[in-house]
Amino acid sequence: MRIILAPMEGLVDAPIREILTAVGGIDRSVTEFIRVTHGMLPPRIFYKYAPELHNGSLTRVGVPVAVQLLGSDPEMMARHGVRAAELGASQVDINFGCPAKTVNRHKGGCVLMREPEQMQRITEAVCQAVPSAVPVTAKMRLGYDDRSMAVACGQALEAAGADEIVIHARSKVDGYKPPAYWEEIARVRNAVRTQVIANGEVWTVEDYWRCREVSGCDDVMIGRGLVTRPDLARLIKASQAGEEGEPLSWAGVVEQVVAYGAELEQRLEDRYVTGRLKQWLNYLRRGYPEAEAVWSKARKIREAAPLYQCLNDSARYFQAA
Repeated sequence: MRIILAPMEGLVDAPIREILTAVGGIDRSVTEFIRVTHGMLPPRIFYKYAPELHNGSLTRVGVPVAVQLLGSDPEMMARHGVRAAELGASQVDINFGCPAKTVNRHKGGCVLMREPEQMQRITEAVCQAVPSAVPVTAKMRLGYDDRSMAVACGQALEAAGADEIVIHARSKVDGYKPPAYWEEIARVRNAVRTQVIANGEVWTVEDYWRCREVSGCDDVMIGRGLVTRPDLARLIKASQAGEEGEPLSWAGVVEQVVAYGAELEQRLEDRYVTGRLKQWLNYLRRGYPEAEAVWSKARKIREAAPLYQCLNDSARYFQAA
């Protein structure tokens, strides 16, 4: 009954992974995708996306982190899978789910679901090249143009030797619009022997249990739900034990956001730091009414220090209310 933090390009970076895994309840995480094209990427690119490689492929609290690759050339994907393993990756994940137009236009991500045979060739090449001790997994959607290719693609990944398959419960055309078609994940799960992990539209503890019931999956990957409620995995773990977990207060959330900013300041200019902080705060509006209350003021702030002050003031105000 694992809970896995989903890869989200431009949002779930290494500092976010550190913060969310420290809150508790997350069993595994996955990096943002590393784009594989025609040239061999140097180690510094792997370390940029997965600095956890310096720590045994673990976050500071010991949560494993998989290195995710995205590309369409089987040979180059295999070579980069080997490089990831050489640098210490404990798991190599292949991205067949990214719906971004720029990625799909260059034959990466979800567009490959139009070609299950190519998905199989890519995955097979990586599986054969990477040491057997390093699991090779894949993440896909239910299809590209529609949801009709999900079973065929799942079977292609199984035939290729993927150790696990994560399925986001929408097609590319569905985007991120509700609902999530968890019942379609169940169709794939019933058609393959490979472990299937459900993903998509899990925002609450109740959503988690419904997702498991409908999809039939024991393991669930959560992305936006964990960004919106950093304590969601911890609350789910408590519910698995038949207990009611302790929610993270708004003051606790602000502490996490400020800590995230401090990490970002070590490598980004101030304006980029505030941009990332406001991106996260925007997500938090769905999970915390306090975030909604402070949003109109915070969104206008362009420097990190005043933004920290604004958030800390809101924490004190709501704590005293």
